[in-house]
Amino acid sequence: MRNVIHSEFFLYDADIPICCTVRNYQEKDFKELIAIQSECFPAPFPEELWWNVEQLSSHLAHFPEGAICVEVSGELAGSLTCLRVSYDSKTPIHTWEDITNNGYISTHDEQGNALYVVDISIRPKFRKLGLGKVLMQSTYYLVIELGLDRLLGGGRMPGYKKYAKDLTADAYLKEVMSGHIKDPVISFLLRCGRMPVTVLPNYLEDEDSLNYAVLMEWNNPFQQN
Repeated sequence: MRNVIHSEFFLYDADIPICCTVRNYQEKDFKELIAIQSECFPAPFPEELWWNVEQLSSHLAHFPEGAICVEVSGELAGSLTCLRVSYDSKTPIHTWEDITNNGYISTHDEQGNALYVVDISIRPKFRKLGLGKVLMQSTYYLVIELGLDRLLGGGRMPGYKKYAKDLTADAYLKEVMSGHIKDPVISFLLRCGRMPVTVLPNYLEDEDSLNYAVLMEWNNPFQQN
């Protein structure tokens, strides 16, 4: 495997340092990765939309460098999956299903100019540690290591349903950007250094977002565009 990710560090839970490890996930982790999905997306979320063994195996077959997880004191606490894509800023509109082949990432392009986040999941009991941001930072390192132009990904807007009667999706994003509304996903991505590109309609079946998402990017500061 090229560009293997392995990083050990400490995070603080109150005043107690806790040992954490970011690494590439492997076949031995599949059972726990699926369990993490079940905790992050409990019923009534459909079980068939969690990761399955076939999808996870496909991640390792197509782009093992982009299969990333984080451990806390030896327990698997979260994961992030990504692939390489060829991105044209003139045609940014797409769906999650099309760009990821429904999560199997057989659309991975070894010559792609961008890294694309497929999924990020953190066990609820570990979310106070900021592991989502840690995993996101690991993708920035991978973008730099591979010499890619940017990191991309569609961010759900789970707070939008509450405001949809009064705001279009674009107007809702502007309110989040202005700080007048806090969205659980978009605000998190902004804190991670991601920048909005455009609103994506019919991106992913998601009742809370009314199927909208925001294409968010992080540009490689070492690449000349």
